[in-house]
Amino acid sequence: MHNQTCFLLSYVKYGDNDAVLHCFSAEAGYQSFFAKGIYSSKNKKKPYLFPLNLLNITVSKTNNQRGISTVSRLELAPGFYDFDDVRINSILFFTADFLYQILRVEHQNARAFKEIESFREEIASNNYDGYISLIFQFLIISGVAPLFKDEKYLNPESGNFTQEIAHPFFTEEISSIWKTYLTTQNIYEIQLKRKVRNSFLDSLMIYYHLHFSGFYTPNSLAVLRQIYE
Repeated sequence: MHNQTCFLLSYVKYGDNDAVLHCFSAEAGYQSFFAKGIYSSKNKKKPYLFPLNLLNITVSKTNNQRGISTVSRLELAPGFYDFDDVRINSILFFTADFLYQILRVEHQNARAFKEIESFREEIASNNYDGYISLIFQFLIISGVAPLFKDEKYLNPESGNFTQEIAHPFFTEEISSIWKTYLTTQNIYEIQLKRKVRNSFLDSLMIYYHLHFSGFYTPNSLAVLRQIYE
């Protein structure tokens, strides 16, 4: 047996009582686990299955049929809890959907794990724009963030700033916000107005689509925007 500390990214119900958990582990990066009986009436751990909850998972063996490890013990990490704010919950669902896409092939990455921890701390302090900063930070962690230059417009395909606009979403205003995120030491302190936030987030999704193979905008983004409006 061995223990892993994991952020829950997503889960899929398997049969009537079981589930497959997709997590990002501090010890091994992206991992999937088979949670037997978690949906049974006697199991009290189902509420732990909430996006980006930090879980302590003890693995007993590998389920050969599914090629994944079986959970023998599942506990919520000390100090972690579910939020009752619908805005925060919608942010967590969207952020987990986003991270599930970009971390599925990621091995152990202490910086990525720490960034998710920092994001959770920001959310706990009611920083509702924290997910924007997390998404931007993962561009830096992944090594595909733009290179800062004085030119007006960001070209999302090349990752360079130019004097001519290269994409209609990357206006001078939006490109200026990219520069702000590139040059601010603590980007979690940046606060955006709703209209600008939406446009900047759209530009982030476009950038990820261009630089991460198979990336698509999570459907949960539409729900998040409805909650904010």
